[in-house]
Amino acid sequence: MNQKFLDYMQKFSGKKLAVAISGGVDSVCLLHWCKLAGMDVVGLHVNHRLRAVADIETDYVREMCEKLGVPCHVFYWNDEKPEVGLENAAREARYKMMTDFCKENGIYALLVAHQADDQIETFLMNLRRGSGLFGLAAMRRETMRDGVRIVRPLLDVYRSELRAYCDENDIKYFIDEMNSDPHYTRVKIRQNRYLLDEKLGITDARILLAIENLGRLRDKIETDVGDLVQSVVNNRRAVFADTFLFDLSDDIRLKFIGTLIQVIGGDKYPPRLNSLAAALSKLQTDCKFTLGHCTLRRLKNQILVVPEGERTTFRKRRNEKRI
Repeated sequence: MNQKFLDYMQKFSGKKLAVAISGGVDSVCLLHWCKLAGMDVVGLHVNHRLRAVADIETDYVREMCEKLGVPCHVFYWNDEKPEVGLENAAREARYKMMTDFCKENGIYALLVAHQADDQIETFLMNLRRGSGLFGLAAMRRETMRDGVRIVRPLLDVYRSELRAYCDENDIKYFIDEMNSDPHYTRVKIRQNRYLLDEKLGITDARILLAIENLGRLRDKIETDVGDLVQSVVNNRRAVFADTFLFDLSDDIRLKFIGTLIQVIGGDKYPPRLNSLAAALSKLQTDCKFTLGHCTLRRLKNQILVVPEGERTTFRKRRNEKRI
């Protein structure tokens, strides 16, 4: 078993955990390691009813959990399947079912089996898109989703080690054919990533180190931006001077206005980057427009952000903060 995994999991000792199990090598190995480490775990499996082998995988997950003495809960995605955005819809449905279970059953954290290769592939995919700092920092080890802590304890472990452990211990797992289909960008990157090391000397370890460094910077910026947002928000309403916004550096300004809109509008995610850039352009002069379920208004040197539909008066309310 990987020592980095064991060291990281120590802080979860005695806590009630759930493991998302697809039946693939990553999640199967994660469940076995959690059990060997003495963790209090329950297995969660989602059958999306999308593939012919889905029921076979479900039966295997149930059987594996029973042999390990791990409680197992299976969810079925019976909703109508969209013709467009199927993969994203399936992911949203999967997380919704599992996080609902976690909240209802007092689960401290939901463990998912993203590992080092996934992290590197995510970085390279975002690099291909021209992403900034927040995209290149890739996946976080811990996040919150729908009020549930999502934990990725395998981000330091390569897929080859997980596969070797299962093979050496005769642990069965399923292989998704999509994982070898070169039509998918992630698969294309996976199949050609070795060239970075072979031709340029850019090793996987160096990429992971870069991701770690970027992650620390991302976390610091998000903490600072969160403090800035809290300094201007009062009762889901923010009023501040134009200089407060435009004296910020470009990256911080975009992150600030996106986070502010997310907090006041109540959406799960901030608006897209191009929408935020357009909003900042409008806010250079007097304007009034909506974005992310918020109304944004500039009048002279003051900027106001309120939930969409509320009055956009600049009249100062009791205890309202001004910057």
